[in-house]
Amino acid sequence: MLEAVGISPVGKSSESVLGEFQRGGFFLAHMMECPLETGPSGQLSGELLVTRRVPAVMARIRRSLKPKRIILISELMAPFVATLSEIELGCPVLLNHGKPFGVDVPGNSEAAQSLRTVLAVAAAGK
Repeated sequence: MLEAVGISPVGKSSESVLGEFQRGGFFLAHMMECPLETGPSGQLSGELLVTRRVPAVMARIRRSLKPKRIILISELMAPFVATLSEIELGCPVLLNHGKPFGVDVPGNSEAAQSLRTVLAVAAAGK
């Protein structure tokens, strides 16, 4: 994520990196507030848990966070793109050709570059 927004953590404390991230106007929110649970079959039911969390997260975004834009950065959010794009959030949802950016995939420098490009365009259009 830091690479995607152009922040290098090399030689910096975690507090310094966080401060730089926040001064850049970024806020990272997680969909889940607890560890994944297992379903009846013993398999992780992550998609089901995220599905259940979407309404609460969307309400938090609308009522408390009130961002200028939302960017989906995890490929795990791909099944929810249509849902998140259709809900009235009061701000645009930025995607990578209709999909999340996938910066959570190790070595996906193309996603990081695409995100940097979209951020630059969004910042220019403020």
